[in-house]
Parts: sequence; C-alpha cells; structure tokens
Amino acid sequence: MTVRTRFAPSPTGYLHIGGVRTALFNWLFARRHGGQFVLRIDDTDANRNRAEAVKPILDGFDWLGIDWDEGPTKDASGDSFGPHKPYFQGQRNEKYVAAAMKLMAEGKAYPDYTPAEEEEARRLAKKDYVHRGTNRDLPAEENLRQYAAKPAPILLKVDPGRLIKFTDAVKSKQAVSTDTIRDPKLLRSPDASGTAGALYNFATVVDEIEFGITHVIRAIEHLSNTPTQILMYEAFGAPIPTFAHIPLVNYNGKKMSKRNLPPLSSTEITALKACGWTDDEVAGRDDLNIATVAFYREMGYLPEALINYLCRLGWSLDAETEFIPLKVLLEKFDLDRVTDAPGNYDAKKLYWLQGEYMKLVSTAEKVERCLPYLRKAGLVTGEPDDATRATLTKVADAAGDRIKLFSDMVQFAGPLLRPDPVYDPAALEKSLKPGLELLRGYRDRMATAEPFDPPTLEAALKEHATAAGVKPNALVAAVRVAVTGVTVGFGLYETMVILGRDEVLRRIDLALEKC
Repeated sequence: MTVRTRFAPSPTGYLHIGGVRTALFNWLFARRHGGQFVLRIDDTDANRNRAEAVKPILDGFDWLGIDWDEGPTKDASGDSFGPHKPYFQGQRNEKYVAAAMKLMAEGKAYPDYTPAEEEEARRLAKKDYVHRGTNRDLPAEENLRQYAAKPAPILLKVDPGRLIKFTDAVKSKQAVSTDTIRDPKLLRSPDASGTAGALYNFATVVDEIEFGITHVIRAIEHLSNTPTQILMYEAFGAPIPTFAHIPLVNYNGKKMSKRNLPPLSSTEITALKACGWTDDEVAGRDDLNIATVAFYREMGYLPEALINYLCRLGWSLDAETEFIPLKVLLEKFDLDRVTDAPGNYDAKKLYWLQGEYMKLVSTAEKVERCLPYLRKAGLVTGEPDDATRATLTKVADAAGDRIKLFSDMVQFAGPLLRPDPVYDPAALEKSLKPGLELLRGYRDRMATAEPFDPPTLEAALKEHATAAGVKPNALVAAVRVAVTGVTVGFGLYETMVILGRDEVLRRIDLALEKC
C-alpha cells in the first residue's frame, strides 16, 4: 500500500501554525513512508472564504519547504495539478452531487422535506433528539421522482442500533452508537443559482475516496466527525482510512487563536520598524501575530527552526531531545510517538531553537539572507557592492551568536551602514554629555594607537578611564553612542575596527560638535 495523506486548509484567514503543525505531520508521515502528500483547498464555505487568502497559504508552505505532490499550483491562480484535479472543493461540486444521487439511487440516501420549524420543535422537545427525516423509508425510485420534482436536502440513512468502532492512531479505541448520530446531510437545498452545495463531512469523504487517501491525520476537533464519515465510507463500499487525531496547540492553557493572543510587543514592533516598516504597515497587517507563519517569516526566523519546534508540539523522538533536524524527522517520524496531550506554545523555547539553528548558518548565508531586511530598512539598495558586502561579513562574524534572527542584522549593521550616526536623544543625555571631556581625551589616544585593533583600543580606553578616575564602562557607553548613535550593539572595539580609524574619529568629532 502506498501511503497517501492530505491537508485541506480553508481560505478563511492566514496560515495558522496549528494548521501548519497538522500539515507537517501529514507531510512527514508521507515522506517517511515513501508516499504522497496531497494539498486540497476546502473552499465550500462561501460566506467565510477569501480567494486572496489562498496565496499566503501556498506561499507559507513554500517558505517552510513543505511541498505537495498534487494540489493547487503555487501561483494560486485557481488551477491544479495531479490526476484528480481540480483540488479546490469549490470546483468539485458536480462530483458531490453525482455521488449523492448515486447513494439515493441505491436506496442509501433520501430527500428530506421536514420543515425546519418542525425539526427545531422536535429538538427542543427531546433532549437527545436524533433527526430522521421524511422519505426515509420510501423506495429509491419514489425518492428520485420526488427530488426531481422538488429538490430538497439529501440525507444519508443511518441504521440505528449499531456500534461504530474504530481505532484512532493517537486516541486509541473509539466506539459510538448510531443511536446518537442523526441522518447526516449530504447536500443542501439548491440555492438561487440551482446549486446544491455539499456539506463538509460529505465533500471530505468523496474527495478522500477519489484521492485514495490512506491516512487521515487531522486536529482533535474532527474526532467527533469520524463516526459519521465512517458511515459514508461504508455507504460507498470504500476502504476506511486510518485516522489519527492530533492534540491542539495551546497558548496560556487555551486553544491558540487570534482571539486569545497578545498584540505585538513593543520589542517586536520596534524590530519591524527598524526594518523599515511604517506605523500604517504594522497596523494594517492583521496576520502579524505569533499564531501565523507570516509573523515568523517577517521577523527573520529560519523555517527549519519553526518546523522542528512545531513537530515537538505533539511528537517526540525521545524524552529529552529538543533539537531535531529535518533529516532526522524525515527518517524517524511516525504516529506511534504522537502524544494525545495538547502542546503548549512556548515563545522562549522556539527562540532558543532558532538560535541553535542559526549557529549552523554560515557567515556568507547570513549575509545573503539578511539582505531583504536591510533593503526594507533602506540600508542597502539592490545588490550590495563589494565594500558593503565586506562590512556585512565583518559584522556577521563579530556579532556571532548575538544574531538570532536575520532581521537582527538591521540592528547590528545599521549603525555602520548609515553615513552618519542617528543619535538617540536619550542616549546623548545619559551616556554622551556627562563624558565629553573624557571622550575627547580618548579620541586623542585612539588617533595614534598602534595597531588599530581591539586589544589595543581596549587597553587604551581602560588606561584613559583609570587615569581619569572613572569606571571604564562609563567611557565605553560614551564612545559607543558617539560612534553608533545607540547604546547597544556587538563588541565596541570590533565595531570601531570595522569602521576604521578615520571614520571612527570623524564620527566622534560629529558627536562632540552635536553636544
């Protein structure tokens, strides 16, 4: 048996990391077993779907490296590739109608003419009411005749008194009595255009059968749909796939959703604005929160780190290992180590993992991948010249492990790439003005220091501070503000060497003039 899995996002919003975790498990399982991963767009909810949401979803998967063997084309044009196209449910309704009519012709489904108010009255009158509609016991020929004359919702016949049993790969053995399952609706009544839309459960089963899906790996919230879907598989005489319902991703003890997330922190907003984002751009991007893939891409995370972290939110290699490269995940992932307990989102752990992955990135790659952020910030235009690239290389080497995100290069390289420092007013008052005379003296020492290297510059600063009877840190702060305009950065002496003696002296002179 060739393993075939699928993920079916609804284009109702942005790509959610909970959904990505589900897609990731499907993708890893298929790849681990030499199978295929299918991507389908579940866009049957006309009231909530947004066509423009498809592209961010596809772009997000592309950024993460989660590829699909069949599904929509990456350009989000609405076209598909694969033997079962189209892979948009909104383009497959004729198949659902044909499947429902087949079941009705076989006497397994029927049109329901129960007035809505009557059904509601029955439900209110009986706490455990289970709907069985009109026409349920009529011959198939009569039902077809009546439906042709007057279309109505089509329901599947559910035999009472049965026990639907199945073994979930995560939740173990399950059993549900058909006495608790209403006759499920397959198709709605035709709308004004004459279209009889399919219900989620039915469209899903029709597609899974046609696509040959062998393993349905999805969120725990769909566990309750499974018995109804099994009845539909049985009605078609189709093989029932293996089901695996994975736990939720929680935040602060609740299901992770936009409603229970904090807004962007001041640190995150500052980082975005440092990268050239305007206030309007930040305010206008409602996809920028920790629950969306877009947030991590814009902040400069490595997709490998996010994949590793999301996989660990519900799966483990062993009791202790946190850092699990993709190669290992592809070799080791299986359903037997998926937990049935919710995973709790931990931003600090993700950030730690990001740092660990960043250690594996070469200096040359860091420079290349930081360029989009530097361009957005206006620090680099087009392809950087040799001098700029050399500066960025030196900054990346000097900053080392301080660079956790690719966007961090804006903070570290910005002060060196700008023609003149952009002085933080608060820094001028606190760090520079109190130490002006001290700074002038150090400037003179620096002008003749040989060689112009970090040890020499550090020794000169300490000697000058000691002679003046002050702590070296006070002078360090004044020099840093004078040279860079800000109070934080990587090593001060490395910074000065990268700039060069003449530029450092020029910048100190500018600062002295400003004060």
